[in-house]
Amino acid sequence: MQALPATPCARSRPIATPHQHQPSTIRNGLLAALPPQDLARLRLGLRPAELPFDQILFSAEGVVEAVLFVESGMVSLIATLDDGKQVEVGIVGREGLVGLPLAFGDDRSLVEARVQQEGTALRMNAADLRDGMGESAALRSQLNRYALAFQAQVTTTAACNAFHPVAERLARWLLIAHDRADGDRFPMTHDFLSMMLSVSRPAVSIAAATLQNAELIHYGRGRIEVTNRPGLEAASCGCYHVARREFARLLGNGGGAPRPR
Repeated sequence: MQALPATPCARSRPIATPHQHQPSTIRNGLLAALPPQDLARLRLGLRPAELPFDQILFSAEGVVEAVLFVESGMVSLIATLDDGKQVEVGIVGREGLVGLPLAFGDDRSLVEARVQQEGTALRMNAADLRDGMGESAALRSQLNRYALAFQAQVTTTAACNAFHPVAERLARWLLIAHDRADGDRFPMTHDFLSMMLSVSRPAVSIAAATLQNAELIHYGRGRIEVTNRPGLEAASCGCYHVARREFARLLGNGGGAPRPR
């Protein structure tokens, strides 16, 4: 079985690629939007991969040997500062891929990629991706547009974290997660949210209590359930809609843009 390289972190373990047969159904938005003939050629280099919860796919400054076109679940991209503090700078679901540097000829990542919601992906090694981009103008275009959309997400995240109240930032983050989840409930702890939003755990607890008291979410036992999607959108800052508009403009709902519930 092929696997991404293990990292020295305790959470790391090989990513399973349990089958060698080609996937019958494509759920990744970037791949599904390709012309049939382009996708048929790429299928030869795609292998199923599991994304176990809390798995580190590659570490910051680590070598990226393959891309993962996410089919289900969610992956956080996390920046680590000199003092060891970590903060989430981006999220990838079935609208995108993990390992974007490879699409631009680099094999290093400044960020850590960690699975936040377990799921599955289609793995493609660097050589196959390079060959595929050389043969398919549509794939090159999709990856370039996705990179721009992802940059919009990172940009709005940075601005949002700098200026907006914690409750609005939490609502925004939950909407992003909800777009990429398979249901209304998904695992989440206060400690993880604290790292994602770069605030203290008590601040997360207060913000979560505010949203729960407004009957927008239900939180308990390490899981969050979105109970009032329109209300949560109203409680969020405008950054959520800015990033979504960019995904829709660049990729379209049929080309990888995450769909709101």
